[in-house]
Amino acid sequence: MGLSTHVLDTMHGCPAAGMAVALYATQGEQATLIKRFTLNADGRNPDGPLLDNASLKAGTYRLVFDVKGYFDARGVDLPEPRFLDRVALDFGVARVDQHYHVPLLVSPWAYSTYRGS
Repeated sequence: MGLSTHVLDTMHGCPAAGMAVALYATQGEQATLIKRFTLNADGRNPDGPLLDNASLKAGTYRLVFDVKGYFDARGVDLPEPRFLDRVALDFGVARVDQHYHVPLLVSPWAYSTYRGS
């Protein structure tokens, strides 16, 4: 099934619909943009997997989530500068025959992630 992501807004208790996300392939300090997308009503990429099995390669990747833009669009009144602006998750893919799901649970003040199924 390749690579996927899902974002939940823990402040409002719902999917982070409308959040902008970017996926990069990384090598050391260099990052190459693979795609940008906006999360759908379920907090997922509207086009399905970010990378399918054939496109997913062993290596390192980065997902960048526009947390500030999302909470601004929701009308959340927060002090400037924001505690969280963008959340960048760097992760590795060792087994391309497995599914890598990278969820994000986020509020304006905290986030967590894990390798999901």
